[in-house]
Amino acid sequence: MLGFDDYRTLINNHLLDFIPYVDEHASTLYKSMRYSLTVGGKRLRPILLLAACDFAGGDINEAMPYACCVEYIHTYSLIHDDLPAMDNDTLRRGVPTNHMVFGEDIAILAGDALLNTAAEVFSNQILNNADCHEKMLRHAKAGNIILSRSGLRGMIAGQVADVENEYKDGTAEIVHFIDEHKCGDLITAPVIAGLHIAGANNDMIADFQAYAMDIGIGFQILDDILDFEGNSESMGKNVGKDKDLGKCNNVCIHGIGEARSMLHNLTASAKKNIERYGDEASFFFELADSLEKRRA
Repeated sequence: MLGFDDYRTLINNHLLDFIPYVDEHASTLYKSMRYSLTVGGKRLRPILLLAACDFAGGDINEAMPYACCVEYIHTYSLIHDDLPAMDNDTLRRGVPTNHMVFGEDIAILAGDALLNTAAEVFSNQILNNADCHEKMLRHAKAGNIILSRSGLRGMIAGQVADVENEYKDGTAEIVHFIDEHKCGDLITAPVIAGLHIAGANNDMIADFQAYAMDIGIGFQILDDILDFEGNSESMGKNVGKDKDLGKCNNVCIHGIGEARSMLHNLTASAKKNIERYGDEASFFFELADSLEKRRA
């Protein structure tokens, strides 16, 4: 397997490969999409997809379209999240948010186009493998899991719960629901998709699905902590937004100390879920530890 930075370099090199030709009359749309895709980012989600495929013995070149499309979907969600009707944010990945540069109308359409492009690429990959039923099925499962977990029962459901619970007395149950779906689902989906592309067995998929959901929820818990005690320069976005928007997150419900304890327990649980794979899974053990310690 490659290292985290190696996977990220590969993704950055291919990130724009699957964006269809945009007519010159709609060239602003492409500029807007490109702007938010290329200003930086951890690339955690597509890296997880490539690493999962690699771990299960698959071809990461075969998985690359899906990895890039996961980043398209993640980026679309950030563009829409930053809009005035949502979090009304002005800074993302250290630069002005998309709507601050291109306007709300183009930002909305750029997000729509990124999501639509992902669906188009998935269907193309399925059609491209129509001569091999088994391979076509693996690709169909990969595309389906990404779209379903980013949809109305996944990420979007979490976003709805997030905006509808602003300025309300939150509960641990609703905060967990938001964390599981708004963040956890789009971290779990690429892991499952990568394993499907590689033809992994059901036991491996179940183990890594549990691993990914643990690190996904932990990722959001740490985001809540960093929103409270981090700084805009290191985070690349405005901090203190949850308080400004009346969001009740893990810090609000549990306090800083308990939130950190929850994060640590989730990291331990994630590693336990895949301990049977031993040193072969060192990439995923190390990733879980690094995510717990991240400062941005």
